[in-house]
Amino acid sequence: MVVNERIAALRGEMAQRGIDAYIIPSGDYHQSEYVGKHFNAREFLTGFTGSVGTAVVTANDAVLWADGRYWVQAEAELAGGCVKLFKMGVEGVDTIDEYLAKVVPNGGKLGFDGRVAAYVEGKKYAALLEDKNASIESSHDLVAQIWSNRPLLEENKAFILEEKYSGESTASKLTRLREKMKQAGATHHAIFTLDDIVWIINLRGTSSTLFLSYFMMDMNGASLYIDEARLNQEIKQQLARDGIQTKPYEAIYDDIAALTPADVLLFDPERVNYALASALPPHCKKKLLPNPALLLKACKNEVELENIRKAQIKDCVAQTKFMHWIKTNAGKMEITEMSVADKLFELRSEQEGFIRPSFNPIVAYKEHGAMMHYRAQPDTQKSIEAEHLLLIDSGGDYIEGSTDITRTYALGKLNHELKVHFTAVVRGMLNLSRMKFIKGVHGINLDVVARQPLWDVGVDYKSGTGHGVGYMTTIHEGPCSIRWQIPAGKAVQPPIEAGMVFSNEPGAYVEGSHGIRIENEMVAHLGEVNEHGQFMYFETLTFTPIDLDAILPEMMLGAEREFLNDYHKKVYELIGPNLDAEQREWLKTYTREI
Repeated sequence: MVVNERIAALRGEMAQRGIDAYIIPSGDYHQSEYVGKHFNAREFLTGFTGSVGTAVVTANDAVLWADGRYWVQAEAELAGGCVKLFKMGVEGVDTIDEYLAKVVPNGGKLGFDGRVAAYVEGKKYAALLEDKNASIESSHDLVAQIWSNRPLLEENKAFILEEKYSGESTASKLTRLREKMKQAGATHHAIFTLDDIVWIINLRGTSSTLFLSYFMMDMNGASLYIDEARLNQEIKQQLARDGIQTKPYEAIYDDIAALTPADVLLFDPERVNYALASALPPHCKKKLLPNPALLLKACKNEVELENIRKAQIKDCVAQTKFMHWIKTNAGKMEITEMSVADKLFELRSEQEGFIRPSFNPIVAYKEHGAMMHYRAQPDTQKSIEAEHLLLIDSGGDYIEGSTDITRTYALGKLNHELKVHFTAVVRGMLNLSRMKFIKGVHGINLDVVARQPLWDVGVDYKSGTGHGVGYMTTIHEGPCSIRWQIPAGKAVQPPIEAGMVFSNEPGAYVEGSHGIRIENEMVAHLGEVNEHGQFMYFETLTFTPIDLDAILPEMMLGAEREFLNDYHKKVYELIGPNLDAEQREWLKTYTREI
């Protein structure tokens, strides 16, 4: 009923301003995927806790759009309230555009907070309503009017990521970006996305990796728009040496508005909020191009890659110790989904250089695993017994880089269906890992390799197979991913380049029964060159056992078994020396040849 009361209160605010439909997206001022608690307006209003989704409220309706990763979760969290779930991509279900075209009347008004709405979305809504002579009201955060005790903006201090970890100075990065500006014919370049900004200036946050800021540069200098309380004197001196001045966080709006007819501003239209883009004066020339930093950042340098390998070993030691602990203790002591997360945090904390989890872990037992982005809560979590499957998607931020790993564990005897699905997932992950491909291939070309074993048994998953992984920036990093569909309205992704780090995580999810996901990270490399061109391959970065208790070896092809056996041999060689005698002996069993 709390949700219904909040929806009613929002409708009251809408009525005062003559707004017929109000959009509540999931983002912050920077179009971030994972946002601070201050920005959880959609969750506050609807009760849906997933990280992605859009809500629309009218005088008589309240609707939430969520993609296939969240359908099970959303149905459970919306039950009993007035918010209806619209499943994105399902035939016969209105898209947001189709719905707005129906509910916004001629001469009506559509509202949203322009600071949290993407520019491309706001522009699309304006075009959609032009024929109706409807207007847009983007200057009010109506949820703020009804949200008492709203969490404050996160007070996140910055620290310097030394060049022995970043592998490249800020000065060098600015030089490369200015070359991209010159090629585009731009005099200024504005960057609004937090992961790109921290990469450029070689800073990271202490309480979370990213901190709220904007960045704008020209051919001679640059400005960082930030609350200066986040910066110590050493950081300010380093920024000054690189020709970067600091300005108040909100001053970006004034500086954008002050651009002259002689200025040419380069910015990424898909990575800026509607309010900032609307602040640009009409006379300012614009170069709407993908942010050059995005691709530069995605191609990790050799220093970064060597550090990432170190971080992965540390994380895999913790993960392997956890596997030993859960396989040994399930059914013998009280263990819950939330205490599993605590145990993983404890084991990661023992590793030198560990800073924090790289994202909130997903610990999902039995049917909870069918919810791809399940979040355990005290009143809904399960106790873990010596039976069925436990899925854990987690990771760590280390000074040497970030990790993202998923393992699914058999905690007792499994029925045949569970083993068939598990083996198909493992086969898909291994087949993508061992791919050799020609340079110029896109992620969309490779997805079928991981998906085919699952399709063979009549199973699919409602997510991509792999995403780029950042270096202590954001776990889901663009511009490339491995998926079979290009999301509607999104630009075609560039091809895979050497140095790009990807997750590799096919899965199987059956509502009311189970979820299975096996995820390693891998990096793309240049391989042999011959008369047919430049070939590429993937190097596996993650080394922790894949649970042989859940595999049907007879389902696997010979090359797949050989690759898995070689993988487990390397797991033992790399991880075994970091374990005690009992754990090493146990590891022999779980890295045995099949």
